[in-house]
Amino acid sequence: MEKQDVKEVDRSLYDFKDDETGFYRMEEGLTADIVEQISEEKHDPKWMHDFRLKSLQIYNELKVPNWGPPIDGLNMDKITNYVRPNTSMKGDWNQVPDEIKNTFEKLGIPQAERESLAGVGAQYDSELVYHNVRKEVAEQGVVYTDMESALTGEYADLVEQTFMHLVPPTDHKFAALHGAVWSGGSFVYVPKGVKVEIPLQSYFRLNAKGAGQFEHTLIIVDEGADLHFIEGCSAPKWNVANLHAGCVELYVRKGARLRYSTIENWSKNMYNLNTKRALVEEDGKMEWVSGSFGSHVSYLYPTTILKGDNAHCEYTGITFAGEGQNLDTGAKMVHIGKNTTSYINSKSISKSGGVSTYRSSIVVEKSAKNATSSVDCASLMLDDISRSDTIPAMEIHTADATVGHEAKIGRISDEAVFYLMSRGIPEAEARAMIVSGFADSVSKELPLEYAVEMNNLIKLEMEGE
Repeated sequence: MEKQDVKEVDRSLYDFKDDETGFYRMEEGLTADIVEQISEEKHDPKWMHDFRLKSLQIYNELKVPNWGPPIDGLNMDKITNYVRPNTSMKGDWNQVPDEIKNTFEKLGIPQAERESLAGVGAQYDSELVYHNVRKEVAEQGVVYTDMESALTGEYADLVEQTFMHLVPPTDHKFAALHGAVWSGGSFVYVPKGVKVEIPLQSYFRLNAKGAGQFEHTLIIVDEGADLHFIEGCSAPKWNVANLHAGCVELYVRKGARLRYSTIENWSKNMYNLNTKRALVEEDGKMEWVSGSFGSHVSYLYPTTILKGDNAHCEYTGITFAGEGQNLDTGAKMVHIGKNTTSYINSKSISKSGGVSTYRSSIVVEKSAKNATSSVDCASLMLDDISRSDTIPAMEIHTADATVGHEAKIGRISDEAVFYLMSRGIPEAEARAMIVSGFADSVSKELPLEYAVEMNNLIKLEMEGE
């Protein structure tokens, strides 16, 4: 398992580690006593306490999924499910402890907040250490806070009505695990008709060795409202397994629009078993923009339920699998309302023996008259030892629907590389340029600073070519 580290890539921006001195770290493994301890740490209301224990019961009853990449290297008896840094959550950046503040400074989070974001939540291991929202956004009635505060605050009833209703613990074993041990994450509520002009962002940093991170993100964009939410994540590289099993639930009300952008750059000892799901009502619009560059194994398939008539969803994503990585990603669309439309544009790149699998599912229910769905996936392999697979599934229950699928798998053209080299461009740089061009449809959908980060990640991954 040591071979999963990619030595040729300089990930110093992400791979630095911080001392855990003074941190509170629960014992390894998963028992009812540990879940009780987490619930006590979080000061859960009774319904959440009971929900955690019920989720644990479901977790113990469900089997590990057997259709994706193997996760034999993940031993839950060796995972610590809760690590608390030596600070409470702050609303003033200057009050965050220096050692944690320096981590996020290196990652560029405070600068991004000052320059281009309406609000930021920063999570370190199992807890948020910083949360802030611009005054002018708060004055619009936008609620952006940590999940623990939302559980007992003004919107506590709304949280109880929606928490893990889109992703129930019965969904799969790691959804049940999340329900039992979740900690941290963000709650966002955008009132009716409010347009948030600049993005909100959450950033998740898992520093602890052999630990899991289980943040919960719950976003409700009310009727006619508009929001762009950005999620970033990273972790240093360890020689033992780490686990990420977060959960994202998105509610897009009538006529509302939500764009959810993610750049995931987990370390290559990470098992990324994340679940994301959106429910879109009448005339609503959901947009996913996803970049997956890290982890040893990933199971990641954002799902959109197009419940209301005229609901629409677009998914644009890219996956880059390098040495020691097996990334199983894709998207799922469920059409229920009339005249619903969805579009999936997925790109995957594999190199140095990496395995990239695209897995999609299009479900058109009988009620979804005049539904339209289009899937376009393209895979690029950079050598003879890498692998790329496409596994599309379509389940159509009405004749009154238009569904299309196109898949392309290929390699970098030697002629294109030769052409660029004949113009004085070194071979490695020529190959990186071609890969960046292949990924352009994703990067152009990201805000400038995140498009730059994505292109830099591609460049770093290509340096070993």
